[in-house]
Amino acid sequence: MIRAALIATLLATSVSAFAAPAFAEVPRLAKQGDATQLIVGGKPRLLIAGELSNSAASSAAYMAPHWARLKAMHLNTVLAPVSWELIEPQEGRFDWSSVDAMLKDARANDLKLVILWFGAWKNSMSTYVPGWVKRDQARFPRAALPNGQSVEILSTFGEQTLAADQRAYAALMAHLKAVDGTQNTVVMMQVENEIGMLPVVRDYGAAANAAFAQPVPAELTAYLTQHRDTLVPAMKAMWVARGAKTEGTWTELFGDGDAAAEVFAAWHYARFADALTRAGKAAYPLPMYVNVALNRPGRAPGEYPSGGPLPHLIDVWKAGAPALDFLAPDIYFPDFTRIVDTYKRPDNPLFIPEAHNADNPIVPANAFYAIGEHDAIGFGPFSIDSVDEAPGKLGEAYAVLEQLSPHILAAQGSGRMAGFKPRQAYDESLDYAPQTRDIGDYRFTIAYADIQRPTMTAETAGYGGIIIQTGAEEYLIAGQGITVTFAARDAGAGAGVGGGPALAGIDRAEEGVFDGAGRWVAGRVLNGDQTHQGRHIRLAPGAWQIQKVRLYRYK
Repeated sequence: MIRAALIATLLATSVSAFAAPAFAEVPRLAKQGDATQLIVGGKPRLLIAGELSNSAASSAAYMAPHWARLKAMHLNTVLAPVSWELIEPQEGRFDWSSVDAMLKDARANDLKLVILWFGAWKNSMSTYVPGWVKRDQARFPRAALPNGQSVEILSTFGEQTLAADQRAYAALMAHLKAVDGTQNTVVMMQVENEIGMLPVVRDYGAAANAAFAQPVPAELTAYLTQHRDTLVPAMKAMWVARGAKTEGTWTELFGDGDAAAEVFAAWHYARFADALTRAGKAAYPLPMYVNVALNRPGRAPGEYPSGGPLPHLIDVWKAGAPALDFLAPDIYFPDFTRIVDTYKRPDNPLFIPEAHNADNPIVPANAFYAIGEHDAIGFGPFSIDSVDEAPGKLGEAYAVLEQLSPHILAAQGSGRMAGFKPRQAYDESLDYAPQTRDIGDYRFTIAYADIQRPTMTAETAGYGGIIIQTGAEEYLIAGQGITVTFAARDAGAGAGVGGGPALAGIDRAEEGVFDGAGRWVAGRVLNGDQTHQGRHIRLAPGAWQIQKVRLYRYK
């Protein structure tokens, strides 16, 4: 009897093991040096991406010609919306046809997906929720204006709204695990889209007003106290100027008017996003983030989406939504470098899910800066389906990034890589001044014009590039519109950092490409006029390219 029972148990176990799907390692984030990388299939992956226009993925017929074009323009990842109204048209009854069609087509073209969940909010509004949510205001209350008039934005204080959104999002994650857990087509998730209150600073519904009259939650004040020295300047000034209190009302801690009201809005949006994220990760723990609709200078909260994970509210979101892996800015403003410098933090790896429309000529340089300077996980301009027939310079630049990906990933977090572009202010004024970067034993100076015949044009804003150290004195320099000079570091002391001679020159410079197997295929050797007889490396405007450079030192 015992032997028979044992055999039966073993047989049942083996059948169960055979029937269970062989799930792959779930995509995850991991540290390499001081960088954070996305690990897919056990290997780091750089997301050379583009975001579809909002309703593109809702139609397989519309998308049919685009998948191959996106692959041909050297994308490896597509950011694609999945809306609540499509997957749960009737409460409790799910339709996965649009999701499954997208997975099938992405796989057929060897593309990965980042799914954007258009749930309770999309660009602040609640237009992508199912009709059964829109029509039942008793269960799913709207946010209200000060006069009591409701707006087409679901309130963060709707308990059934959160519960319904959680059920739908968790169901989506469970479905992805079931149909994609072995293939990892979907590598990350965006939770909601550009959260924030419009056209006023906060929700003025009855539940919101009651919550605003309550003390500030202890979780928020504990975070502010613990992180006092590293709070973003605006938050630190707001809180410390009022005595850095750890108890009191929102206005007592953060001030009268819009200031306290926006912190209040941010806290409750963050708590909603955190609860949604936890529900999704319980079903399938992919990396998850929220994106940011940024605030224009001089505008009041409500004129921009108030309470989103904005630069001055990053700490509120870090305190209120610890389940999120990071906050990701959508950047449509000219001051790209300032914004990404703000969002790359030790507790926040950089990912750019939207960065201008895909046809903007500065987009390629923005990609090179974010990836080279800040070890970005990836980069994705908006409305990529609108340019895939004629991708122009973006396709050319993405081809270079595709070739460089193994070297970029190897250099992330090591200090062996730098990205650069002219710095631009919000008013579009440009700082064309040369920039310096120390990499290995050499100091590189990057100028954004031909240093022999310096001229600045409207196209100069789109110049830029990346330098990657691949050996002791070997570098890959890629980009367009740049002139690079070099010197031994600390040469003024008579020798470089490495202790060698103080002067630096070009041993060899050659243009070329990496083939599909990652092998360097050299073109012209450029040690003559193209380097001004060894004085500089020049990547001319108009063509994104790679040069392989070996430096040397002499007395």
